[in-house]
Order: sequence, then C-alpha cells, then structure tokens
Amino acid sequence: MNNDDSQQNFALGFLVALIALVIMFVIGVAFWHKGLGATAAQAKPAVAASAPAPGGAVQVTEVTETVTVVIPDGASIRVVGGVVNFYFATGSADLAPGAAEALALVIKGVEGGRKAVVSGFHDTTGDAAVNEELAKKRAQMVREVLAGLGVPAEKIDLQKPAVTAGSGNNAEARRVEVRLVD
Repeated sequence: MNNDDSQQNFALGFLVALIALVIMFVIGVAFWHKGLGATAAQAKPAVAASAPAPGGAVQVTEVTETVTVVIPDGASIRVVGGVVNFYFATGSADLAPGAAEALALVIKGVEGGRKAVVSGFHDTTGDAAVNEELAKKRAQMVREVLAGLGVPAEKIDLQKPAVTAGSGNNAEARRVEVRLVD
C-alpha cells in the first residue's frame, strides 16, 4: 500500500511541475512578445494617405512626433524631431528589431533630395579609445545598411562629432544619430 501512495505522490508531483513549467513558458513568451511589440511601436511613425491627387497619384503625409520612452539597456530606435536615433546594447553594433521602419524614413528623405548625416556616440563606461572605435563601427554599420538598401554613397555623410561621448544615461549615450539635411 505504501508503494502505491509513493507512486501516486510522484505522479502528482510530476504533473504539478509540468503544469508550472508550461505556465512559466507561456508567461515568458508573453513578456518576450510584449517587449518586441513595444520596440517596433516606438520606431513606427504615423502615416496617413489622402485621396488621389489630380493625375492619379496618391499623396502620403508623414506625421512624426516626439515620443519620450525609457530606453532599456539594449538596442532600440527612436525618431525625435526628424532625427533617427539608433540605440545599441552594451558592446554591440547590432541594429535593433524594428530598424526597417526607421531606415525607411531616412531613405524617403534621401529620395526627396536630402542627405543623411550619420554620427556615432558612446557611453562613458570603460576604455575611451575602445568606446570611440565602437561608436565608429556602429555608425559604419548604419551607413552600410543604408547603402545596402540602395542609398547612394554620396548621399550618406559619415561625420565624427566633436565630442563622441553621448549625452543622457548610458543607454541613451550608445547611439547613432541620422539627421537629414538639405
């Protein structure tokens, strides 16, 4: 009789552990999905299409807004006042998920006759020389991606800022700014 109780207790414990594992998996997926959705929403500008203009062309009006967000210690994107900021994780030159929407804004500006000025910044932690090289590598990454998406090289100006240490907290300082100039 004790052996049957022991087997039932083991089976019950195993079942409870399995249910707990499934619940943790579902919660983890929900948090992961919510995190990616927030990053993509930050980078996505509002676009409104109006009725066709005379001649059949559709006019598209781009609405940009300044969004204040808390930047996690990782990669993200923010468009503020016409400047596209690509934020990077510590020690990384990888673009954040959702970069396509921000890059599309830059490409659209260049197609409209403007020039993209790309500048890299870094935080103040660690070795200054290593940080400057990483800021340069990040800026080059953004330039290469823009060139790979068809932006002519003469329309992308890679400029080293006078002070490469970025402003704000460390997560805000690790960024590449892309400004569109006439």
